[in-house]
Amino acid sequence: MTTTDEIQAAEARTPRPAGRPRSARAEKAIIDATLDLIGESVGLSELSIEAIAARAGVGKTTIYRRWSNKEDLLVDALATLKSPLPPVAGVSVREDLVAYARVFLRDACDARNRCVMNIAMNEAERHPRLVERIRQATIEPRRAAITALLRRGVTTGELRAGLDVPIAMANLVGTVMWYIRTEGADECAASSDLAERIVDHLLVGLGP
Repeated sequence: MTTTDEIQAAEARTPRPAGRPRSARAEKAIIDATLDLIGESVGLSELSIEAIAARAGVGKTTIYRRWSNKEDLLVDALATLKSPLPPVAGVSVREDLVAYARVFLRDACDARNRCVMNIAMNEAERHPRLVERIRQATIEPRRAAITALLRRGVTTGELRAGLDVPIAMANLVGTVMWYIRTEGADECAASSDLAERIVDHLLVGLGP
């Protein structure tokens, strides 16, 4: 008589049949299709589950098994665009700001990543609840990390007392975005010391 262990071992050796993609592959195809359609200037209102399914090469039921609605899918898709902030060494505020600025520049140079900011700026009136969810998933974690870093700098004396932290944060992020828009992604990507230059100039005004 064949034992249960022998049956399980035989099943493990049996190759999976070709056909429907594995779960991870299907999810990646759906996420990529969503981002591609947004990148092609399809507005949030015009973006449909049908169009996403067609682009991803899956059925609508495959999408609905993973996301209950279009809003949940959009939030998850856009959240994948933001690179995780690196763990900071804590040696100096300058070094940590440079590490963050490098991530911001890398993200801003990518056309897909700019979709997050464009949606946050242009879709808030038409889709306030969705935009707020996107902000909470993609922007707020970074805002919290920069806020903590700047406050640490005030505490250690590396930044001046009474620093307006929100304005200082806007200076950093705004400078990165302005530079990308005016100089172009290719020019910024070719500049190996751009993060250092931006941070050093800002620290002239932020320092004690």
